Formats: sequence, structure tokens, C-alpha cells
Amino acid sequence: MEKKIKDLLINNSIDLFGSQINDSQIQFQLTRKDVEGDFTLVAFPFSKLLKCSPAEAATKIGEFLKNQLPEIDNFEVVNGFLNIILNDNYWINLLNRIKGNEHFGFSEPNSKPLLMVEYSSPNTNKPLHLGHLRNIFLGYSVSEILKANGHKVIKTQVINDRGIHICKSMLAWEKFSPLNSNGERETPSNIGIKGDKLVGKYYVEFDKHFNAEAKSIIGQWENANFEGFSDEIKNEFLKFKSAKEGKDEKAISAIDEKIKDLAKNQTTILREAKEMLIKWEARDPQVYLLWSTMNGWVYEGFESTYKKMGVDFDKLYYESDTFLLGKDVVIQGLKDGVFFKKDDGSVWIDLTEDGLDEKLVLRSDGTAVYMTQDIGTAIDRFNDFPDLNGMVYTVGNEQDYHFKVLFLILKKLGYKWADNCFHLSYGMVDLPTGKMKSREGTIVDADDLMDEVIEKATEITVERGHLDGLTEDEKSNLFYQIGLGGLKYYLLKVDPRKRMMFNPEESIDLNGNTGPFIQYTYARIQSLLAKASFANNEQTLSNYSISTEEKQIIKTLQSFPAVIRESAETYSPALIANFVYELVKNYNHFYQSVKIMTEENQNIKTARLTISSEVGKTIQKCLGLLGIEAPKRM
Repeated sequence: MEKKIKDLLINNSIDLFGSQINDSQIQFQLTRKDVEGDFTLVAFPFSKLLKCSPAEAATKIGEFLKNQLPEIDNFEVVNGFLNIILNDNYWINLLNRIKGNEHFGFSEPNSKPLLMVEYSSPNTNKPLHLGHLRNIFLGYSVSEILKANGHKVIKTQVINDRGIHICKSMLAWEKFSPLNSNGERETPSNIGIKGDKLVGKYYVEFDKHFNAEAKSIIGQWENANFEGFSDEIKNEFLKFKSAKEGKDEKAISAIDEKIKDLAKNQTTILREAKEMLIKWEARDPQVYLLWSTMNGWVYEGFESTYKKMGVDFDKLYYESDTFLLGKDVVIQGLKDGVFFKKDDGSVWIDLTEDGLDEKLVLRSDGTAVYMTQDIGTAIDRFNDFPDLNGMVYTVGNEQDYHFKVLFLILKKLGYKWADNCFHLSYGMVDLPTGKMKSREGTIVDADDLMDEVIEKATEITVERGHLDGLTEDEKSNLFYQIGLGGLKYYLLKVDPRKRMMFNPEESIDLNGNTGPFIQYTYARIQSLLAKASFANNEQTLSNYSISTEEKQIIKTLQSFPAVIRESAETYSPALIANFVYELVKNYNHFYQSVKIMTEENQNIKTARLTISSEVGKTIQKCLGLLGIEAPKRM
């Protein structure tokens, strides 16, 4: 309707205003709740053209539109605002169009350019955790929303399967894994543990020994024992120690951290891990076999967790492959003058003229850093998919600077597609103290968290009842749908850019802005339609005097395509979550306010069942875009 009004005003502007107007002069806004109207045209821009007051201009435009458009029932002028009131027939026709389009809200599949969305991208040295959950659910949902907006989408991840952190787990397993009675070290199969958790256990074990050795070294230094350490290290420690004199507690703490870092860099265990990394990059057979074995354990563990999350990927990239391409690109860039080499042999890029700083791209020992790998991965992806129009990196906001640097380096290397790379930066997730179990008191394990919300959903659902006739498998599936639905919705309803607090108990509440509340409304609608034996056939609804509640729902449904477009353009599933919550609130008000099953007028009853059916379908679509299942019974 807004487009129809725009076209009408532009095409008749000479007669109406005495001069040609353009699209930008025509502004619409939502009608205030304290006045009547379905939408509002701002008349102030036309006051000068018509040489009259804004109210007079609004009245003249309102009379013109009412005479030209049969859909307009009336209008109301408030100062310079023209509040347009559409007739019942307009809303019934709109409902007919919505119900006649099975894919209402969605754009034509593959009608827009190919995009790649990266999410998850874990390290293979520990299990997935709470932070990964927001990342994965966000990336998966954005992929589905982009597809709904017409894009062809490739869902991907780069698995960070190499580097010093991976070698730390490997070394710790070699050094500290106990032998069983058969002379075997611990494996996922012989101790009955998921592979990612076993490898994570040894990453923690490395850190424990690493810190203990560093503490011992600091103790030696404090006792003036510098045997085995260079004069440079000795002088550095003494400089830090003297710097603490006369300082406050905060300054002393900061200096102690520097001393700790100095000591850590002198540990034997870190040196061994670095040596292992060099051997790995040289393809030492023994190190490579250990690496492939332990990574295999982790991949099996990840796959199990992804299945439980209900997410998937179309294409996997491995850092162990892409870092090689990155190194080749850096070496060529060094020849071309994009990069420069320092005295120690390390390779850098100078971005100071771009307002950034110098960035390391190859260590002095020739090993790659994260930036090297990311350069290689980006190039690899565009080589694999020549028609790729852009990439979306779903990565936490602590990496904002990293991606500024990455995109700038790619530009300086001559890749024009770098302008189409986007960092979907999201805030961290916090938990209320003591609400959930955590591993080693620091990391909230993703598997544990999913089990916890499913358990809580089970308790609440069993307490409510309404499970008669369901098999045990159906009950288990329902508890899973409610628990995971609550978890996903809670993490996605917040603007991705904001840091958020996750409360597991709130996430599965049946009241308020929660996943189970949305799911329950969907289930209620399915029950209503089944009771009425309603089939949303092709029968066209005829005109009748619709209620305010019905009109409000049709208005909300009308905005669904625009919400998908905006959500896709801003990479924000929160817009979908907020839309479906408003739709559900409007429907529940409608459900309580009007008669449906007891309505005697068959035409009105059919219309209200049609509204219910369309709301149900839209809820299901919205939940699907968020990666959430819609149970038909709760």
C-alpha cells in the first residue's frame, strides 16, 4: 500500500503540488497508538509546496488519496501527520494473499549472490563451550536467514587443528598420560570419554605443569639463583623487581604478571612444545601420527556435539592445510614489498599509515601465526568458489582488531573481494555465579549445558502433565526440543553485538520472551486446528467486519518479509526473535478476546481459523530460521 501511495503521489505531483516531487520527500511512519490509523504519512514536506499549513496539506493529500484508492476507508489529520485508515476489505484481501503463498516472507531461492558464513571454527585442544554455543547458533541462524532472503549460502568452519596450543595437549598426553595394565595410555575408548574432553583434559594438564614450572623458576630468581639463565633474563627480572618499589597494589600486580610471562618463556615444557610445533611443520612422522590420532578423537567428539545442537556445515577447512597457502602468499608478498623482514627473521606488515600498527605474519623460526592461516583460508575459499560474493566471519568481538587487519592485508595483496568480507562481531556470554557446573571452575562445557537445560525442561514438562498418549521416545524428543529451543532462543534474542547474561532456568520458562513460550503458542494453535478439523484450503475469504485484534495480527504478518530482509542485511537473528515474540503476544490476546470455536458465523469462524493457521505457519518459519524445532504438542 505504501508503494501504491508513493507511485500515485509522484505520478500526480504536478496537478497536486504544482511541481514534481521525488521518492525521498514521501515519508511514512508507524501511527501513534493514541490515535486512529493503520499507517501515517508525514505531510510537513508538502506544506511549502502547497503554501498552506501542514494540517491543510495533510487534509488535501488525504482527500486525494481517498478518492483515488478504494482501499482507504477514511483518514485523520493530527497537525502535519496524515493517519490513513484502510477498510476491512483491504485486510481480508491481504490475508487471502498471505494464505495463498506457501512461502510467504521468503524470497525466491538462489535469487541473490552466493555468500559463505563461517561459524564455530574451534581449536582441537578442548571441548566446545558456552561461548561456542552463541557463536554456532548465531552463525547457523544467520545462514538460514540469508537463505530465506534469497541468497545461496555455504555454511563453513575452519578447524584450528595446528599451532602451539595443539602441541601443548599432545605433549602433555605423551608426558603425563598414565599406562593401564595393558601398557596403553589413555584413549577415548579405553576410559569411556568423548575424545574432545580427553584432549581438553591434557591441555589443562599442560597448563598446570607449565604454571608450576614457571612458579619454581620465579622462586629461583627470588633467591638470586640464575644458573642456566642468560644475563639478559637476569637483568630483565631485576629491572622488574626494582620497578615494584614504592608502587601501589595494582601496579605491583601488573609487574608480577610480566615477571610470570618472563618465567613462562624460560620453561622447559614450553620449549618442548615449540620444538614439537617445528617438528610438526617439518612433517616429523612420529609427531604427525600423534597429531592425526588425537585430532581424530576430537573430531568424533565435535561431531557428536554438533548433532545434539542440530547444526551442520557444507564445507570444512583445516588450518593445517590453509596455513601453507598463507605462508606462500606471505613469502611472495615479501618479495613484492607488501611485507618486510626484521633482524630476527620474522616477517611483518606495517599498517601505521592506515591507523593500525605493525603486524606479525611469520615468526622468526618460520612458523605461521593465526593471521597467516586466515590469509590462506580466505584466498582458498574464493579459489574454491569463484562466484562467491562475500564472506561472513562469526567471531567474538575480542577479535575486532584481528579482522580489521586481515581485511586490510587482503586488500593490500590486491584481492578486491576483501571489501565483501564482514566480521559478524558478537559479545561474550556470562553466567550467574553458581548457576551451572563448569570444567575446572572456568569453562562451561557445551555438552553439560545442553544436558542441563534438557533436564530442566524435562522436570518442568513432567510437572505440568499433558503427556498422555506420548511414547517414551516422543517424550524424550519433546524434552530435547523444549530444552534446546529455550537455549537457542535465549542466546539469539539479544542483539549479537551486546554482551549478555545467560540464565539457564529463565531460558526454559513457559512465560515471557522465551523459546518455550513461543513453542507453546504454536502447539496451542495446532491443537485448535486439529479440534476444528481445519484445512487451510484455497477457498477465498469474503469480506466481513473484522475486529481490532484480527487486524493487528494481519498487520504483524504483513511485516514478516521486511523483517527477514532487515535481519539478513544486519545479520541479526534477534530481529526474527523479537518479531515472533510480538506475533505470539498479539495472537494470545486475539485468542483470549474473540470467539473462535464457538463463533456461529461460519465465514467469521473460517477467517479466524485461517488467521490462526497463518500465525502457526509463521511461528514455525521463524523458529526454523533460529534453528529451533516447533513441537505440535506440549
